[in-house]
Amino acid sequence: MRNKTALLLLACTLAFVQSCEKDTPYRITEDSVGPLLKSSPVSELETLFANDSVVKDTANLSIGNSSKKIEVFEKGGKHLLTLTPSTDSIPTIENVRVLDKRYKTDKGIGLQSTFKDIQKQYAIKKIVTTISSIVVFPKESNLYFTIDKEELPSNLRFSSSNIEAVQIPDEAKIKYLMLGWE
Repeated sequence: MRNKTALLLLACTLAFVQSCEKDTPYRITEDSVGPLLKSSPVSELETLFANDSVVKDTANLSIGNSSKKIEVFEKGGKHLLTLTPSTDSIPTIENVRVLDKRYKTDKGIGLQSTFKDIQKQYAIKKIVTTISSIVVFPKESNLYFTIDKEELPSNLRFSSSNIEAVQIPDEAKIKYLMLGWE
């Protein structure tokens, strides 16, 4: 009887660990995006994304800007992430732009989420208005979400004034999900 109980416990543990591992490649936390950690050096990207293609921008097209984008694609060609490295002596990733809908935060927010979903999971610190979008910054988080102004009521789409959370429709979709590790 003891052996059966131990075997059952081991099987349950293995099933739990295996189910957690399935979520890991697309999980976003404050310190990680899939296999990428906040502390991961740029030199390890090829190893971290061994099953994917890592494309480094070798041409610096922006005059006076030393940041070069690094893009991560699935082997089939789907764009997963765009990474911006730091300019430190041992560069790490400073900013991550999530482009694949499979990535979700540890609170379940992803590119298919809405403003209402963000509000349910995060307290809003501030909302910044740009020419074509608004950027939502949650409190106590390195995440930020961009919502296209096309998602807003027509009277706010061309406004440059500050937009408040109550003015954003619940069903407004996230255009970009980003994580800043500055």
